[in-house]
Amino acid sequence: MRRVVLDDNLTVLGQIDDGSIDFIYIDPPFHTGKRQQRTCVKTERAASGDRVGFQGHTYKTTAVSESGFADRFDDYQAFLQPRLEQARRVLKPTGSLYLHIDYREVHYCKVWLDELFGRQSFMNEIIWAYDYGGRSTRRWSAKHDSLLWYAKDPNDYTFHYDEMERIPYMAPGLVGPEKAARGKTPTDVWWHTIVSPTGKEKTGYATQKPIAILERILKVHTNPGELVLDFFAGSGTTGEAAAKLGRDFLLVDSSPQAFEVMADRLAEYTPELVRA
Repeated sequence: MRRVVLDDNLTVLGQIDDGSIDFIYIDPPFHTGKRQQRTCVKTERAASGDRVGFQGHTYKTTAVSESGFADRFDDYQAFLQPRLEQARRVLKPTGSLYLHIDYREVHYCKVWLDELFGRQSFMNEIIWAYDYGGRSTRRWSAKHDSLLWYAKDPNDYTFHYDEMERIPYMAPGLVGPEKAARGKTPTDVWWHTIVSPTGKEKTGYATQKPIAILERILKVHTNPGELVLDFFAGSGTTGEAAAKLGRDFLLVDSSPQAFEVMADRLAEYTPELVRA
């Protein structure tokens, strides 16, 4: 199955059979209290413009399109918790859930997931640290997200240690040339840049996550041919990562903008496109 669905995710979850999904990754709204907005621009060289680039050349930018959503809820728990309950129901006995959230709600989400899965099913909190954007002058600048990993059965889950990519040692001189050349496996703190605002990976969709993060997760937690579910699918990063690795995907989002972005981004994988 390779399917993209435009619908309310709670409705779609209710239609999925018990224990039929191998792995779930979700990146829900973070409840920031703000509107998440992304503007796509076209940049052209000009004699005078609003940007200055390499060697002092000036450029004029023109807004092409905008995407975004209101990231504010009267009762975030009432919104998210029923969806987490459905997520656990549809997971296979050996399946895992990754919840991607930030510092504002991560402590509440962990309590809800502990109650739902059992504290023994909590496997890791992974910190994704990045270094981009503005700096606060009134507190330590927030430059990380949290990924909570829960295994449905903490004694029987998919985890391919040998599929982890090797990363450079921060102090290679302390480990010797052989280990330095081989690199190390990642820990529960991942340093990785955000999606470049001007890079080829960028779709223009607000809150897009780097595909390398999803590829790392899916290599370790899934097998070829298995079914990956993302019911806050956004720009479709989970689907592209799954397809590149030979996995199937079911992507759900209620935003028509997200649906169009995913349809275009994933066209080479010929997914079934379903509009409610």
